[in-house]
Amino acid sequence: MRTYTSKEAAWVLGVVATVFVVEVVAVGRPSLPVQGRRRFWAEVRLGMWSVEESAVRAGVSTTTGKKWFREAGGVTPYPAAPRSDRSLSFVEREEIAIGLASGRSQAQIARDLGRHPATISREIARNSPPPGLRRSRARLAYRAGLAQSKSDTRARRPKPLKIPADQQLLAQVQAGLKQHWSPEQISNRLRVEFPDDQGMHVSHETIYKTLYVQGRGQLKRELVTALRTGRALRKPHRKTTERRVRIPGMVNISERPAEVGDRAVPGHWEGDLIIGANSASAIGTLVERTTRFTLLLHLPDTHGAEQVRDAMTAQILRLPTHLAKSLTWDQGIEMAQHAQFSVDTGVEVYFCDPHSPWQRGTNENTNGLLRQYFPKGTSLKPFSPAYLDAVAEELNGRPRKTLGWRTPAEALNALLSTPDATDGVIATTG
Repeated sequence: MRTYTSKEAAWVLGVVATVFVVEVVAVGRPSLPVQGRRRFWAEVRLGMWSVEESAVRAGVSTTTGKKWFREAGGVTPYPAAPRSDRSLSFVEREEIAIGLASGRSQAQIARDLGRHPATISREIARNSPPPGLRRSRARLAYRAGLAQSKSDTRARRPKPLKIPADQQLLAQVQAGLKQHWSPEQISNRLRVEFPDDQGMHVSHETIYKTLYVQGRGQLKRELVTALRTGRALRKPHRKTTERRVRIPGMVNISERPAEVGDRAVPGHWEGDLIIGANSASAIGTLVERTTRFTLLLHLPDTHGAEQVRDAMTAQILRLPTHLAKSLTWDQGIEMAQHAQFSVDTGVEVYFCDPHSPWQRGTNENTNGLLRQYFPKGTSLKPFSPAYLDAVAEELNGRPRKTLGWRTPAEALNALLSTPDATDGVIATTG
């Protein structure tokens, strides 16, 4: 009786198990949970429904939908991509098996299939039985069905995450999160700092998955709170609360100079208020459109028109004249004294259209970042001017995609050190 080595026995058992699985899949169809899960994620990916509504539209219970969403950490799985044309198909593997059985050489098989001989050689070596077993039982030589099954197994996703396996990369990611950098900022900054080290390059989606996905998250859970949202799950979409009040005598954004729109000329700012709990406190924000440099306004007592005007005037008068040209604000009543502000500073004020926050998108984005430091529903009165300056300094030290992963502070310093700074032209990537 033939005695098999452990490797040969595993291969034989693999043949039996694989044939059984292939036959079951061939005569059956994807189970309802698999179909429902695919439909559920397709609905979530549209971004038009809540998790519960997506589950109902996919034909599964809301409990099941929420369970899938929670297990994935809110990270929508990528749809299965079709196999690349570079991969051998099952039909090609059958041709390889037939060719070998008929005694053709690997070079002849490669020519018949239009493949490189090395491709055929690797395929046969990777998916053939161990040499000892191959010699004793010729019928168990290269087989198309087994080769296809092994290929499918190797192609399965998800693969083990990259970050936990590399201590240096893990330390860099953790350091970035502790500085309140977003995963995208960390990912691209690593490419700047380690341009020739592919091992230190990681996508922002991998960072999110390492943080969020159950069973795969390997970063410390407290680092999730360092993200801008501070959420334990990623959300498909967010809703914003809009607040618009018209002001007499305002100049509409449509009359703003064209040079403001392309961001090539610095000195044009966007502003708004971050409101605290029960609208009882506020912090003013000013963001320069070209460099994304941020200034914060301390409003300790109230955020009426006079207080906002005084705080803005004090900050603007600290700037060089060529960096204080215009200000774009929403239609908040706190800007009722905009005319006096323009007289005091020489800065023209323009107002956005109602319900159009994208017209001052730089400031909207910055306010979202600042909510990481000043959460909604909390009082903003306890924060001192020194703390506001520290927050602004940290924000201005973050690398920004639109600045080619320079920081706002670096962009502003480059501008101020330019001999013809009065002309005020600076290049950005977005």
